[in-house]
Amino acid sequence: MKAKDYRTTLEPVWCTGCGDFGMLKALTQALSDLEVPVEKLAVVSGIGCSSRLPGYIRSYAFNSVHGRALPIATGVKLARPEMTTVVVGGDGDGFSIGLGHIPHCVRRDVDLTYAVLDNGIYGLTKGQASPTTDPDLKRELGLAGATERPLNPVLMLLGSGCGFVARTHAGNLPHLRAMLRAAIEYPGFAFVHVLAACITYQPNSYAESLWKRCSMVPDDHDPTSFGKAIELARAERFMLGVLYRRPPEEKPATAGPEGEHSAGIWPPVAAASESVFPV
Repeated sequence: MKAKDYRTTLEPVWCTGCGDFGMLKALTQALSDLEVPVEKLAVVSGIGCSSRLPGYIRSYAFNSVHGRALPIATGVKLARPEMTTVVVGGDGDGFSIGLGHIPHCVRRDVDLTYAVLDNGIYGLTKGQASPTTDPDLKRELGLAGATERPLNPVLMLLGSGCGFVARTHAGNLPHLRAMLRAAIEYPGFAFVHVLAACITYQPNSYAESLWKRCSMVPDDHDPTSFGKAIELARAERFMLGVLYRRPPEEKPATAGPEGEHSAGIWPPVAAASESVFPV
């Protein structure tokens, strides 16, 4: 199937120039690259501008309530493991009301691709500060919480033990397509942080400054190195590319002491059986 064959007849209602258009196009291209059958495709979202995306893709689409996309997608994947399941949403939906679901999906390592289109603001509800809004922008726009530090989504996902973490920019369509394709191919929970600007509720200078802060990961970056991934996540610049890709056969880098069958679980299953449920 060609990329256009994954589109429904619905016309997007996003603002002209919104990065969501790039996300839609790149996702259909990635699905075409991987030859994913539409009857084996599920796209799940929460609420927000980017969360309208399932309606524009031929798939089993589900537009859930605010912040609940990951639990819904987990249920889809567990019930129908043959489905390629993609979760989409924005920074408000994913990193505010939906934040508590992220580490649990990561530790369960359900085979989902979670792509968050992060414009650093609540666009659908007219421009409130989101968990990733830059403090300088808050001051410029007169938004509350100007002294609060924004979340670092990439660092947070790495710290949760996510096996695949990538960052890209909605304005770089080939790169966005490649990151989505790699995430879908990864056999486990995969996270793609997609940078974008809101053209309606942020000044044009913000989009320009965001673009200027981006750099590609070094050519010699080893994505299997957890330590290097942490360094890139903490860099002043937004590093674009696959920051971390844990070999599927390895256990999570951040899990505590564990037994052979207890990856990501604390206390280990055997210890819990002895201390909590004595025979």
